[in-house]
Amino acid sequence: MARSTRNQALLQFGLFCGILLFANILANTFYTHLDLTEEKRFTLTRPTREMLHGLKDRIYIEVLLEGEFPAGLKRLQRATREMLDDFRSESGYVEYQFEDPTQGTLEEVNERRKALAEQGIIPINLRVAEQGQSTQKIIYPEAVVYYGSRRIPVKLLENESPSLNPEVVINNSVTLLEYKLANAIKKILTPQRPVILFTRGHGELNELQTGDLEASLQQFYDTDRITLDSLVQLSPQKCALLIVAKPRSSFSEQDKFKIDQYVMQGGRILWMIDRLNADLDSLRGSPPRFLPTDYPLNIEDMLFKYGARIQPDLVLDLESSSIPLGSRGSQQLELYKWYYFPTVMPVGNHPIVKNLDRVELHFCSSIDTIRTKTAVNKTILLTSSKYSRLQFSPIDLNFDLLRYDPDPAKFNKGNQTVGVLLEGVFASNYENRVSQEMLAGLKQLNVNYRNESEPTRMIVISDGDVAANFVRDPSAKEWYPLGYNRFEGSTYANKDLMLNAIEYLIDPNGVIEARAKEVKLRLLDTVKARKEQTQWRLINIAVPLLFLGLFGWFFNWRRKRRYAR
Repeated sequence: MARSTRNQALLQFGLFCGILLFANILANTFYTHLDLTEEKRFTLTRPTREMLHGLKDRIYIEVLLEGEFPAGLKRLQRATREMLDDFRSESGYVEYQFEDPTQGTLEEVNERRKALAEQGIIPINLRVAEQGQSTQKIIYPEAVVYYGSRRIPVKLLENESPSLNPEVVINNSVTLLEYKLANAIKKILTPQRPVILFTRGHGELNELQTGDLEASLQQFYDTDRITLDSLVQLSPQKCALLIVAKPRSSFSEQDKFKIDQYVMQGGRILWMIDRLNADLDSLRGSPPRFLPTDYPLNIEDMLFKYGARIQPDLVLDLESSSIPLGSRGSQQLELYKWYYFPTVMPVGNHPIVKNLDRVELHFCSSIDTIRTKTAVNKTILLTSSKYSRLQFSPIDLNFDLLRYDPDPAKFNKGNQTVGVLLEGVFASNYENRVSQEMLAGLKQLNVNYRNESEPTRMIVISDGDVAANFVRDPSAKEWYPLGYNRFEGSTYANKDLMLNAIEYLIDPNGVIEARAKEVKLRLLDTVKARKEQTQWRLINIAVPLLFLGLFGWFFNWRRKRRYAR
């Protein structure tokens, strides 16, 4: 009897161990989880899942974020690992490994740093407090995606911003992990690179002024410049996106017609237009005064037809960047808020501007949206702050307004639209304006005229300098990063805005949908916590002891009562 009982117990124990082993094998083979969060932070978006399911070959991701870090970076490290586990659960072709590039001998570390710098991977200095002492630590918050002989670096940590809490920066970085990693995988798998063309011949920004933007684009796209006079027709099959960046001279009707018919075929355009020829360099004269006039662009009718009108005004904003000026009687330069350089906040939850920091604009104008004949959806992307005002042409541009403290009562025009996305079916600017002779000439050139477009999209921003980097040395072709303010030493989100806008215009249904995900940051109320810290300490200490005492009393009472019988 005893032997039978023992055998049965051993059998049950063996079955229990077998079930645990089987469950462990299943858990290692199939990675899954249940997402109970309000914002579904642990659920991949549909485009990302579809892309991962379509993988046919190995994708290897090297994450340079191994080691001991402060709590914020530790959270980013853990979130990156969890995200890659999610990727791997969708496709067995995804492999990853965490590496610490600062480990090894001095020679090995220096060689590794040099190799990473050649790939455009630059470390950051992190101040770490250990045992009451503050030390500098070099870290690489980057990942590198490999596919065959190709590789793409991915920046995991968003730019530090003086206007953002460090915890917000980490949260934004965690929020964008899926988009950044999925976007890199998608780009590295794309066999044919889309072509982006910049217009020229109308005083647009040159190659040096858009150098940093094009350097970033050339990682994923082919870029070039095009003179519209040299073309018979511009086709969306050959040009995925047309960029019109700060033209300053007139567009001929022939050039406008080619752009119009490009849109009618489904072409996408990024318009970055200065309405007035205001420029800080124009104030270098003596006395420092300038009267801006309209640029004779001859494209106002096109934009009006498509649903946007750039007003002949300048937007001034109390939330602006600074410029250096000499004080009266002093040779020393000081920074003054220059209200014509607003630092605008992206608005709404559109993927283009989701989680973006401030964008610096120069002499921008307000934009009105126009009711159109066809169905065109208008989405506001950029606005000035509520502390704004407008100056209508003619404007006496000078530095006199910096002599006095600004009067907030004059900056009362509220948020002014300076960037808008137009999506839908556009009516041709030349509707009912094309003669039979012109139609016959187009037919001879094998060009079909269209009155109405296929569903397409365009973005209008009322500042051409939003895409311009400062050229440090033209002869050496050196420039500052796009968005970097050399006077303040801070970086604005101009480059991120441009890359997001271009990504969306070319492929609105792609992995950019992941940018719209939101990971809510539920920060602790530090003031309330400090005020109530004694109360909560007492609760945390006394309540467990009270429960333990009650349990001991109940256990003894029940035991005595049971055995007293």
